[in-house]
Amino acid sequence: MLVYSFCYAASYGFARFGWYYLSGGALLAAAGYLYYYDYYRSGNLVHLRGLFCAFWTGGQALACLKLSNLQSDWNLVTWICFYLALTGFWAAYEAVDRMFGENDSYGRRNRRRRKNLVRPVYRCMQALTLVSSAAFLFEALTLRYVPLFVRGVPHAYSEFHITGVHYFTVSCVLVPSLAVLFFLEGGSRRSFRNRMAVVMTVVSLAIPILCVSRFQLIFSVAVACFTFGAYQKKMNPLVLPALLVLLIPFYVLLTVARSHDVAYLNGIFEMKNSGMPIFISQPYIYIANNYENFDCLVEALPAHTFGIRMLFPIWALTGLKFLFPWLISFPVYVTKTELTTVTLFYDAFYDFGIPGVLLFACILGGVASILVGKLNNMKNPMGFVLYGQFAVYMLLSFFTTWFSNPTTWFYLAVTGIMAFYCSRQ
Repeated sequence: MLVYSFCYAASYGFARFGWYYLSGGALLAAAGYLYYYDYYRSGNLVHLRGLFCAFWTGGQALACLKLSNLQSDWNLVTWICFYLALTGFWAAYEAVDRMFGENDSYGRRNRRRRKNLVRPVYRCMQALTLVSSAAFLFEALTLRYVPLFVRGVPHAYSEFHITGVHYFTVSCVLVPSLAVLFFLEGGSRRSFRNRMAVVMTVVSLAIPILCVSRFQLIFSVAVACFTFGAYQKKMNPLVLPALLVLLIPFYVLLTVARSHDVAYLNGIFEMKNSGMPIFISQPYIYIANNYENFDCLVEALPAHTFGIRMLFPIWALTGLKFLFPWLISFPVYVTKTELTTVTLFYDAFYDFGIPGVLLFACILGGVASILVGKLNNMKNPMGFVLYGQFAVYMLLSFFTTWFSNPTTWFYLAVTGIMAFYCSRQ
């Protein structure tokens, strides 16, 4: 933490003098150091604390570069919150680790820890693929269109929702993770089931493409990768970059399918260098502006909501939001109406301010420590899927308020149901 604190202080100082490249560089160095620290100790490429530190701090480093006219100097409260988010996570992780055991023996997992569960994993794949496909067809037939085949409507995907049904449609994102487990557990003796596992995986990846959901496609592949990394003792460091490269054509295809052309996007991003290529400016703004949105919240928030924002999954999944609209009628403070993604800690500050950010970071750090500690003796294969999901939330901590999102809790509930089913086999 001394290295991080020093780099953070340097970044803050550089930013105050307007030396933005140095400000971002200091935090980028801290991000690399923090990730290497956990990887060196554990040998785990998908170490949850390492991922959070690397991408939360790395995202902040990019934001500090101030490459867009949408960005401005941050409020001191914003700097304090970002610092406490990481230090709270780190400290809670370390405290839980010391209380309940060492997390650095990742390479010495007991491979004989459980019986083979290929059949129940396969059945879970079947059930999820069937339910997700049926829900997608129901939405398509009811709404009378498929987003991929609609032209000239940039927000076709956002309108492709039937309340309550869409949760089941997007549950397909867990199928590739189940396929990873299925084959890592040895697959089936029947070649037909092995082929069907591949077919179900293709179907599950096709649904996000048909929905024109870049996020669901990336999320699906990322969870599968992290499930693989959690299961295996060692993972080739080149696997994740290689998959990222493979996803680029699909990302571009879905961007075009959303009718988002270069002129439209450049008009939104307002980059200082108007000649910057779109494949650089788009990912940059989708990461950096989230931190700007947090600062916008700090500057504009008139009063805290004391838990109402973070309890949104309850209001949504129970239908209370329809009975009591005031539960969700709070404004979202962002720099631009088209750029609505925010950081993981946005709602924590919205509800409780600085103490909320610190407490939420500590809770996440404690949960991360428990999950990493369980890896060596994971008896239920769905534990690896849970780990994979949490790893993605840490990886994309700069992106949105994951744990205020009802879809996140729906995925966790589905994973819990599958875990219970596997435990009974």
